[in-house]
Amino acid sequence: MPQRTTLPEVGAEEVLIRIAAAGVNGPDLAQRRGQYAPPPGASPIPGLEVAGDVVALGAAVKGWSIGDRVMALTNGGGYAEYVAVPQGQVLPVPAGWDYAEAAALPETWFTVTQTLVMRAGVAPGMFVLVHGGAGGIGGAAIQIVTLLGAKAIAVVSDSAKFDYCLGLGAIAVIDRTADDIVERVKAITGGHGADRIVDIVGGDMAAVNVAAAARGGHIVQISTLEGGAANVPLRQMMAKDLTLSGSTLRPQSAAVKAAIATRLASDLLPRLGSGAGVRPAVTTFPLEAASEAHRVMEGRGHRGKLVLLTAFGMTENAI
Repeated sequence: MPQRTTLPEVGAEEVLIRIAAAGVNGPDLAQRRGQYAPPPGASPIPGLEVAGDVVALGAAVKGWSIGDRVMALTNGGGYAEYVAVPQGQVLPVPAGWDYAEAAALPETWFTVTQTLVMRAGVAPGMFVLVHGGAGGIGGAAIQIVTLLGAKAIAVVSDSAKFDYCLGLGAIAVIDRTADDIVERVKAITGGHGADRIVDIVGGDMAAVNVAAAARGGHIVQISTLEGGAANVPLRQMMAKDLTLSGSTLRPQSAAVKAAIATRLASDLLPRLGSGAGVRPAVTTFPLEAASEAHRVMEGRGHRGKLVLLTAFGMTENAI
């Protein structure tokens, strides 16, 4: 049931956002189960990405004005009508995007930019294998890979999701329930393998990723939906000179998150505003139906992102 509380306090380097839309993400589900505690000082309310209007500014904030249409990576508190966010984690809504579309972007795009772009160094021409291609993280990875001139190969669990991934920019799609992933990757890449791999599955998929990787490849572990432990073929990793890295976004410092936002603002967001990027599919729910949105996400049958709309968002979710 909805609860009433006071407006968040706005720190010197924070902006207060009147929320129109809030994205739903895997960490929200984990927090609800008691498996992903908020970092010290963060709001206990779930919600890690929002879009809306700036309504108040901290004394040291620069570059933002009252009334600006923004999207932001929050440290928590997104499932609400107002949230205070460090100014370095706030970005403008891309030109032509509505609030629900914009709220579907920050958590996944910050995550993929941090791990695949800044850490794994995806580059033009690379083959990038993306697990969960029709989901939030996977869809963001496909879009970012395509914008940066690399070639995304999506992996999905249902052939009905093929067209969606191709529409986001994937050059090919693999059905993990019917295809041999390694053999398909080899066929698609002419025997080269995947230069970068974005994995949200974990468990037994770790060995598959090693087999599918190209020499010198980098496997980015973002989630472990099907197992937090794995038998990794270390000799094969060594022979291929592979890198396996993992990271979580929420505990990162404000400085790290601001650096990610800067990279997004310089390299990716201008292309979205120019119409180069494809928008993800968005399914909306009223804020008070957050529990239903969680049930849909747990079913893992949806495409794109799930987004909650506040009363303000119900009336203002327009370009």
